[in-house]
Amino acid sequence: MAGLPRLRIAYEATALLGTRTGVGEFCYGALESLVRNPDLEVGAFAISFRRRKLLKSELPEGVGFRDLILPARPLHKLWAKFNFPPLDLWDRKFDVVHGTNFVVPPTHSAGKVVTVHDLTTLRFPELCDKETLIFPRMVQRAIDEGAFVHTPSEFVAEEVTENFKVDPSKVFAIHHGIPRLDEGGDHRGGEVGPLSGKRFVLALGTVEPRKDLPLLVKAFDSVADEDHDIVLVIAGKDGWGSDALTGAITRARSRSKIFRLGYVSAPTRRWLLKNAVVFAYPSIYEGFGFPPLEAMSFGTPVVSTDAGALGEVLSKESAWLVESGDADGLAEAISKVAGDPLVASRMREAGLAHVGQFSWDRCAGELASLYRLASQK
Repeated sequence: MAGLPRLRIAYEATALLGTRTGVGEFCYGALESLVRNPDLEVGAFAISFRRRKLLKSELPEGVGFRDLILPARPLHKLWAKFNFPPLDLWDRKFDVVHGTNFVVPPTHSAGKVVTVHDLTTLRFPELCDKETLIFPRMVQRAIDEGAFVHTPSEFVAEEVTENFKVDPSKVFAIHHGIPRLDEGGDHRGGEVGPLSGKRFVLALGTVEPRKDLPLLVKAFDSVADEDHDIVLVIAGKDGWGSDALTGAITRARSRSKIFRLGYVSAPTRRWLLKNAVVFAYPSIYEGFGFPPLEAMSFGTPVVSTDAGALGEVLSKESAWLVESGDADGLAEAISKVAGDPLVASRMREAGLAHVGQFSWDRCAGELASLYRLASQK
């Protein structure tokens, strides 16, 4: 893009505040690469009143911090109905604003990009908390005002064109990279003592209905009936609907072999991903799917449902895919991978090769091209 003016990007990074979720991983990974692009000047802001100043310490080196007073709840309610107040009232020094989590502030003159991670709020509203149910209205409003739509997969891009009034030429699927868990060298200190020397199946992620962890517990009962040495580890913070998992574990025949760790630190997360014999991902619906790709990057075989974008992101060659909701199929796949070293070795090699196609630099490069389009609206 030599010769073109440098673009000033206002990048909404609220997801970097608090415990890092998948949206937060996207925000950080993309920012870290975007800031190295000489054609961009990137400044991040948070849609938060009380916590906004905490964002500065969470940003990758080189990313500017925009201290804008943007209280989330009242602004979300206003932006769902009106194009007011525009971001220009707080800051006019940007060419494009990127709303990275379903919400992009209205503007008078700048281009707009909104990231739609999935359509859970439309497809499975019963699995969502009430605060997020406003998102579809806000996405349509942004589209009506000329926003370009970024999605993490072709699957979500197709869903957006089917469910919103949008010009398909303004919807762009750009795959994420993979969280950089393996950087920093020393992996010591993450070991979970009770799991030392044990063969374990790992599930990792926020405990919420969409992940269908009760189904995994049911499948694991069948696995444990045949494989008496294997255990199940479930790591991740409790989210809405975690009581269903508690009930499933209480009813399980194999409950003494199920370890529920809650939220784990980065070193522990690395140790778990590296040492699991199988990574299990029984999700009902996904717009992308970071955890199974992270597992592959550590050489751990993945058994997953093919729900949503998972068939696209994982592929049948790199993971053992089963139909969503099929407890028997999930149990059979886990048993075969955990019990056959040749199958596990083949999947390990295929997974490591597969993750090579996911890069934050590639993601950031495609986002930069999208920003350029949005600036020419």
